[in-house]
Amino acid sequence: MIILKSPAEINRIAKACEVLQEVFEGVSPLMQPGTPAREVDQFIEDAIRSRGGRPAFKGYSAGDGKPFPASSCISIDSEVVHGIPGNRTFKVGQIVGLDIGVELNGYFGDAARTFLIGDVKPRIKKLVEITLECLNRGIEAARAGNRLGDIGCAIQSYAEKHGYGVVRELSGHGVGKKLHEEPQIPNYGFSGRGTVLQKGMTLAIEPMINLGSHEVYSADDGWTVLTRDGKPSAHWEETIAITDGEPLILTRSNKVS
Repeated sequence: MIILKSPAEINRIAKACEVLQEVFEGVSPLMQPGTPAREVDQFIEDAIRSRGGRPAFKGYSAGDGKPFPASSCISIDSEVVHGIPGNRTFKVGQIVGLDIGVELNGYFGDAARTFLIGDVKPRIKKLVEITLECLNRGIEAARAGNRLGDIGCAIQSYAEKHGYGVVRELSGHGVGKKLHEEPQIPNYGFSGRGTVLQKGMTLAIEPMINLGSHEVYSADDGWTVLTRDGKPSAHWEETIAITDGEPLILTRSNKVS
């Protein structure tokens, strides 16, 4: 069931999203060569808790696997999403997807950024930039009276125009009173199809775009999703609210770091 939020509830979700924005700003200087992923994850947990929030991912379980062991998903190069920080350090030329969820006073925000670690190859930087533009186009389509398919179509058409693969097995989702709510928001589809978007919907739109094929697989750790061809993948995500006019972006970053 899709839960429509009141203005007061959207304000509470926005407060959780403010914490997210502050955490991303604070962690950005750590996204450099030589930084241990565990250090980044610990910074994120401490930053969230110091602001009165709770890391929404830590201990999260979909009910059919191990609880997620960290406060953030850190996905490197061919890891699409849900990467476990582990004993790794960032290296020059990598791209790192950083996905963070926050619960604050019973309401959730969810966002992801892809960071460039040092100098990266032009084709990798372009992938990250195009994925961000896919997000922007998906958000632009998220207007009352449009349909879910309009979001997916906007993302897919732009990504495939540039020869990239759009991940099918994972999608965006509703967010607010829970970390994951209805509806599911595929990053592909047909314009004019699917559920009608209504004022009061709060959504996490998150294109996952691969440099090569759209095909992915899950690692033995039960969480990490990787590209099947081993090519890099980029991930951007924002939490938004549907209004009478333009979508309200509760989390925001337009910079490729």
